Amino acid sequence: MNSKSNRKHTARVAYFAGIIFMVLGITFLLGSMEHASTISVFLAFSLLLAGGFSAALAIKLNKRPIYLFLASLLMMAGLFLFLTALGIVNLPLSRAWPLLSIFSGLALLPVGWRSHGKIHPSYLVSSCAFVALGFGLMVFALRLVPYSFMSFVHTWWPLLFLIGGLTLVLITISTKGDRKD
Repeated sequence: MNSKSNRKHTARVAYFAGIIFMVLGITFLLGSMEHASTISVFLAFSLLLAGGFSAALAIKLNKRPIYLFLASLLMMAGLFLFLTALGIVNLPLSRAWPLLSIFSGLALLPVGWRSHGKIHPSYLVSSCAFVALGFGLMVFALRLVPYSFMSFVHTWWPLLFLIGGLTLVLITISTKGDRKD
């Protein structure tokens, strides 16, 4: 019986070692391309691998939506870094930081689906708020408008209260049917 458990353990170790070697091989192969940096490709695949590990944890631990959120977020960030490293997306990381807000908003959708069996309104409103915030910040990061973010905030700061209040009201209204009053 002990040799059977040893074989199972050895098979698991060999499986995960094989996965790691395949990822490293693909990483170094793509990193050896003329215009791709080995380090950036390795970082991108590391994020994808961490996302896959988080997805496995989300599946294994049924009631842990944080792992599903992390899996989605890490996989989107890893894919973006991979496309940037290969030169397919030509956007410097110093200007791409608002994508984290967009990726966070998109990563909330599968969490809501997993937690409630459908896209829950509170997750949908929060997701839309993060995505809208990301797109709003992206306008300033890419310098699509002739003024800075600080001058915009200085002039339009009451709009931030309006949007924040609207988001809270929409979350409250959307979850009103879920409560048992």
